[in-house]
Amino acid sequence: MRIGLDIGSTTVKCVVLDDKNEIKYSTYERHYSQITSKIAEILERVRNENSGSENALVAISGSAGMGVADKCGIDFVQEVYATRVAANTFIPGTDVIIELGGEDAKILFLTGGMEVRMNGSCAGGTGAFIDQMATLLNVPLEKMDELAAQSEKIYTIASRCGVFAKTDIQPLLNQGARKSDIAESIFAAVVNQTVAGLAQGREIEGKVVYLGGPLTFMSRLRRRFDMVLNTNGICPENSLFFVASGAALCAENTIDFDKIIDAVKHYNGSGNFAFNKPLFENQAEYDEFSRRHSSATVEQGDLKSYKGKVFVGTDAGSTTVKSVVMGENGELLYSKYQPNSGNPVPLIKEFLEELYAAAPDIDIAASAVTGYGEEIIKNAFCYDYGIVETIAHFTAAKRFMPDVEFVIDIGGQDIKCFKIHNGAIDNLFLNEACSSGCGSFLQTFANALGYKIDDFAKLGLFAKQPVDLGSRCTVFMNSSVKQAQKDGATIEDISAGLSVSVVKNALYKVIRASSPDELGRKIVVQGGTFLNDAVLRAFEKEMNTQVVRPTISGLMGAYGAALYAMSKDKAGKSTILSPEQLQGFKHEIQVVSCGLCSNNCRLTVNKFADGRKFIGGNRCERPITKRSPDKSLNIYDYKLELLKSYKPIKGNRGKIGIPMALNMYELLPFWHSFFTNLGFEVSASPVSDRKLYAKGQQTIPSDTVCYPAKLVHGHIQTLIDSGCDTIFYPCLSYNLDEGLGDNHYNCPVVAYYPEVIAANMKDIKKITFIKEYLGIHRKKDFPKKACEMLNKYFDGITIKEVKAAAKAAYEEYDSHMKKIRTKGEQIIAQAEKEGKDIIVLSGRPYHVDPEINKGIDKLIAGFGVAIVSEDVVSCNVDKFPTTVLNQWTYHSRLYAAAKYIAGRDDMNLVQLVSFGCGVDAITTDEVRAILESEGKIYTQIKIDEITNLGAVKIRLRSLLAAVEEQREAKNKI
Repeated sequence: MRIGLDIGSTTVKCVVLDDKNEIKYSTYERHYSQITSKIAEILERVRNENSGSENALVAISGSAGMGVADKCGIDFVQEVYATRVAANTFIPGTDVIIELGGEDAKILFLTGGMEVRMNGSCAGGTGAFIDQMATLLNVPLEKMDELAAQSEKIYTIASRCGVFAKTDIQPLLNQGARKSDIAESIFAAVVNQTVAGLAQGREIEGKVVYLGGPLTFMSRLRRRFDMVLNTNGICPENSLFFVASGAALCAENTIDFDKIIDAVKHYNGSGNFAFNKPLFENQAEYDEFSRRHSSATVEQGDLKSYKGKVFVGTDAGSTTVKSVVMGENGELLYSKYQPNSGNPVPLIKEFLEELYAAAPDIDIAASAVTGYGEEIIKNAFCYDYGIVETIAHFTAAKRFMPDVEFVIDIGGQDIKCFKIHNGAIDNLFLNEACSSGCGSFLQTFANALGYKIDDFAKLGLFAKQPVDLGSRCTVFMNSSVKQAQKDGATIEDISAGLSVSVVKNALYKVIRASSPDELGRKIVVQGGTFLNDAVLRAFEKEMNTQVVRPTISGLMGAYGAALYAMSKDKAGKSTILSPEQLQGFKHEIQVVSCGLCSNNCRLTVNKFADGRKFIGGNRCERPITKRSPDKSLNIYDYKLELLKSYKPIKGNRGKIGIPMALNMYELLPFWHSFFTNLGFEVSASPVSDRKLYAKGQQTIPSDTVCYPAKLVHGHIQTLIDSGCDTIFYPCLSYNLDEGLGDNHYNCPVVAYYPEVIAANMKDIKKITFIKEYLGIHRKKDFPKKACEMLNKYFDGITIKEVKAAAKAAYEEYDSHMKKIRTKGEQIIAQAEKEGKDIIVLSGRPYHVDPEINKGIDKLIAGFGVAIVSEDVVSCNVDKFPTTVLNQWTYHSRLYAAAKYIAGRDDMNLVQLVSFGCGVDAITTDEVRAILESEGKIYTQIKIDEITNLGAVKIRLRSLLAAVEEQREAKNKI
């Protein structure tokens, strides 16, 4: 008899094997981080229910089992090895194992050299991720599979982060998308994360075995893997117990059950963990803290007895919906705080019904709504005003501290901070890629440890040794928390440590403050997360100052909206639905594909009882207006049309394919002219889309490389599939020198990605792939080098021909760039004439690609502003000193553009940054510094294969609103 235990991140699995290696007993249980007590309980049960177990060979495996096994003297078997042993025993001939656990995911390649790929920095695409998504959809986990089976559409959802996927899903729910479609989309996201993130260029083929809880219990998830991998994977009957079975098969020693159970029960960690000072030394200190913060109050009124006009404010947030009713003097007459289970429409209907029932004769003068669900609520219930979140929160903050210098709002999954100068928002900070400093971060840990969030927060107030967890993402924090538990940290220490971590993440990851002093001393904190006294105390200690937390901290967005409605009220009577209209209120949802342009947006059409409609999910106004968007003031549209004009021209030397990726978005005119003049037919790959990306997905060797680089694989594969037998994609260390920087390099990814393609794409060996190292920056030397290169692959090309082709290529490139700058100048002149703001939408040449920019240019154009790119204005600036080494051509343009707009009131810069761009960690800080030195607001938008345009829209509206506030403040002066 053999016994194996698999101690995982969220569960304990145990099997008892008989002499024929058949399972005679098994159990699968969650441990809720109470690992040792669960192990002891299971060992006692195994001994009591299995005769002969005293003589069994016992071993432990699993990610959380090593410490216990070592301390208690039980054999430990590494889980990958245990999995391999079990697979070879029970399913001989297995080629690949895909295993999804609670917080880990791995792919084991067993043939062609044993290799293991495991998630390191992200738990996206694991069981915990699916668990969180089920909670967000407000459905039991076991119903996810059933829901997904009813799906009709697939949405693009991030699974890179269990917290941030919510920002893709929440707008879909707010727009009325069907939960069944979202459930299937979540499974598709998990598959994409696993294949792209773990396979890393190695193809998954042969006999594929699925293991782990999610793949065992969810047939739709297995089906999605089968579809993407074009296989028919096997999920064995006892897939949950493969690691435990492998451990049992490897066990070599018996144990003394009484001794081991006692040792496990009394297992304590080392006690060696880093910790911070206590948040409160004693009860008296906490009482003084509570007294001080209870003074920032709002006058309360009685709704039923109130006579006069009222103002309604609603904040339809990412995780909660807040509504307030305010009197003419700012008094709070009524409020409601509701968890947002996805669709905020029924919650607002319920709020209004309660309001009208409590005060039938209520006189609503004006109403305003803010938050993620702003547009659908405004349209559904005819609110008078929609207001961007930042302005709503600033308006509320001024009510409590008129001379406030800094406002920080930490919500469920977003952080909003802004500096105030001369009574206007001077700078904005919003979290982009991580929400480890947000409320849902604490909520996730509280749930994982089996506590309600309120109870969990209180535990940390008097912790003796708050664990120093740093400011890290949820996954890393998970491992840190588990390690701290193993080392003897109490739940109280962990609760306090997480509260400190939230504050540090907000200050040093989102705001990126070099010191607390630069934020000012007059600070208002708000948002539901600051209702947690431990977080508030940690913030004050880190800032070394006392701040104001209004007693309505969690309602500030709604209260600010009500104040805004009051300030704008002129008609005296709100358009919000009356009690009679509310009785006949109906809400129907239909999901359709737009098809009116190349975006092919999946639209959610919300229909209401009186024939009104609200369309969500659109990147432009065309589904609403039925007219093509105005492209005249958008340089991005112009650039794309210019590139499309380079058509193939028949030549006598055959066809050459060029991938429309990375630097080719600027160099296509050069290479098209060069090869066309040499007698080649130049065929560029099509503009990117999701299907093109999927073609090359399995060959991408790194999940952390930027999305534009990932797309190169799809472009190359598309060219190969189209029958192109020669592809030209050179390595270019240098770009053309524009005289703006200390040097003129391409970034390493742009310069050398052809090497990655050659090493990782199997089909590249079927064709002629030209990836020579060339230097187009050296005009005199280029023809000679190019001629040598060409004669390696083609016969009879003379230096004379190459010189003529090179001359034509440089002229075409110069002409192309001149056209762009001329058009940009025309756009600026037209905007000046019409009195429009101008956004310099800055990035790289490849950000013109609609699949990369996600239609953000069209979204910005929808605000009635003109759009130019950094290369339009950078040529108007002479080289100037920077605080960083200015050695990349594209970045030199960015710095020059930031310098140029600093002196113009009608221009603002928005920087597009692709996730995974290491060099932009430098450029973003420098661009911000240049802009802020001139009193400009820096706005950054991070994009990758998935971008939630709802969050982007809030960011852009915040910028435009802040700019307007600055102007109004200047006019008052």
